[in-house]
Amino acid sequence: MNINILVVEDDTRIQDMVCKFLRKEGWIVDACANGDDALSLFYDKTYQLIILDIMLPGTNGQELLKELRKIRDTPVLMMTALSDDDNQLRAFNNLADDYVMKPFSMQILVKRAEALLRRSGALKKEIQAGKLVLFPETYGAQYEGKKIILTPKEFEILELFVRNAGKVINHETLLTRIWGYDFEGNEGIIHASMKKLRDKLPCGVIRTIKGVGYCLEVESDD
Repeated sequence: MNINILVVEDDTRIQDMVCKFLRKEGWIVDACANGDDALSLFYDKTYQLIILDIMLPGTNGQELLKELRKIRDTPVLMMTALSDDDNQLRAFNNLADDYVMKPFSMQILVKRAEALLRRSGALKKEIQAGKLVLFPETYGAQYEGKKIILTPKEFEILELFVRNAGKVINHETLLTRIWGYDFEGNEGIIHASMKKLRDKLPCGVIRTIKGVGYCLEVESDD
């Protein structure tokens, strides 16, 4: 099943960044900047998750959430710069499923989105690429049914490759997705981490694209 997500955020910089990170997960993302457009999209399409800002022009996020709840129980993740308890309590009283404060880590936002999708049944509890199977809830991994012991960071790297199987993941994407966009280190940490990860996998599963990055080779499990 395709995962369709609606992002409602009027700050174009934040909207673009959130959409970029969600699309890297392989999810289909629509975006708009106000409540009226969000309602139109919500009536026209089926979404598995809505990420909703509170401070919006026109119909604000709290009012929009109340309207959404009249017709569907789609998981809603609220995001806002408002830190007072009243706004958070109001969001939960309006049946928001989760709440994230700005500024937030994009990695944390993605993980919270994954949690809501799993809870609703939209996201499978395991993901697979060829003979490689990952279990995100337990950070477990198997290749041809044999268990692979990974550190949390190694699992996050491998999960990125599995979700983008057959695609080249460049160095910049690895640094941004795994270590964060504000990471001040260099690509040396990528090479060291990739070496440790590849030592735990059969030869050739992750291929080096010289000067660019890496690619997970997808093999048939026949």
